[in-house]
Amino acid sequence: MARGRRNLVILVAGLLPVLAAIFVAALARGPARDPAIRLKVDLSERRLYVSEGGEVVKTYPVAVGRRSNPTPTGTFRTGRIVWDPDWTPPPSDWARGMKPRKAGDPRNPMQGVKIYFREPWYYIHGTNDPESVGTAASRGCIRMRPADAIALARRIEKNGGQAVLVITP
Repeated sequence: MARGRRNLVILVAGLLPVLAAIFVAALARGPARDPAIRLKVDLSERRLYVSEGGEVVKTYPVAVGRRSNPTPTGTFRTGRIVWDPDWTPPPSDWARGMKPRKAGDPRNPMQGVKIYFREPWYYIHGTNDPESVGTAASRGCIRMRPADAIALARRIEKNGGQAVLVITP
């Protein structure tokens, strides 16, 4: 019994400095912060709102998912930002027989940039069909005019590389 107690004391004494170091490191890092930018997509309005510091600073028209391929609703965090993306057809019936498209190809449906929000298949991205903006035309992604998508991605990168995205019906 005494030997078991001694081993326990040694174990606790050895763990205390490790736990203290972890605690101090967490304090030095500070509390986890929400991204500086919040995005809201109102699917019925087909608009994307950019907020900084609780104030709407920019709005953009967007294309959203069609009835057969709706844009998912909920709260997300934007992920990777890919500049000048290639396009690879997804493994879906609607894309069967379609060919991959390189960046710069005018037939590439992703123009300028893609911003992940629900990997692997949902993004905010520039479109090669700017006339679709303002309609329900996508397969679930949020389409923007290429210049608007690029401006949004730059704003996100400038403010820490991530944004909270809320998509409402």
